[in-house]
Amino acid sequence: MDSSLQSLDQVRASALDMALRFGPKLFVAVVIIALGYVVGRWAGRLLDHLLLRLNMEAPVRTLLVRVTRLLVLGFFTIMALQNLGIELLPLIAGLGVAGAGVALAMQGILGNVAAGLTIIFTRPFHVGDYISIGQEEGEILDISLFSTTLGHTDKSRVVIPNRKIVGEILHNCGQTRQLNIAVDVSYETDVERALGIVDALLKASPLVLRDPAPVLGIARLGDSGITLRVGPWVTVANYVEATGALNKAILETFRARGVIIPFPQREVRLRETNAEKGA
Repeated sequence: MDSSLQSLDQVRASALDMALRFGPKLFVAVVIIALGYVVGRWAGRLLDHLLLRLNMEAPVRTLLVRVTRLLVLGFFTIMALQNLGIELLPLIAGLGVAGAGVALAMQGILGNVAAGLTIIFTRPFHVGDYISIGQEEGEILDISLFSTTLGHTDKSRVVIPNRKIVGEILHNCGQTRQLNIAVDVSYETDVERALGIVDALLKASPLVLRDPAPVLGIARLGDSGITLRVGPWVTVANYVEATGALNKAILETFRARGVIIPFPQREVRLRETNAEKGA
């Protein structure tokens, strides 16, 4: 019984001694980390205001602000560990060895991160742009460190890893697209009149942009008629709606104005062979 009480007293004495020795340092370390959290948030807000003035996209701003906060918090955490008397060199060496192993196991993810940083700083496209890359195309909905998300007109989404984007041929339409409507008219049609009708329809449509000006002209001379090219510019959001609305308006107006849209025609000639002549 006496030995048990003596052991308990020793534990209490050791705990009190450790509290007196490390308590103030631990308290200071906690204060340093809390201060780092506050300073990190302040630095993040300051950077966010700066990037907003530079017209940086929201996903990119969010990423850079988060990285800044983590870096500031990490710096203050190192200060707190040093205050506690922890040797940082062995810890850093251990983290370096572990990091090398993790890097080998996560080559694909790290490749996406490197490509994401390249996209963020080179800015080949922005949120809201319409791009085409490889077999995929769509409107940019989100740019993150690991992937880029495209939106299609059918409300579906395509998530492309960033390493599949960097180094590929990229077609960026920006935030406007040009329609490519082909309209056939007969060879007897007054082409200037037909183009004037289409031009009036484009000017009256609220979906068509005034600048740049629409492209109108003869695309080709076909077997059955003349093909007119109608190429107005619209916003990415109005692309599908404008295509259907303009096709409908051109069809109805041509019918009302007597402009003939010809059916496909082929001329077939039969040649009589010598055997048929003898028969």
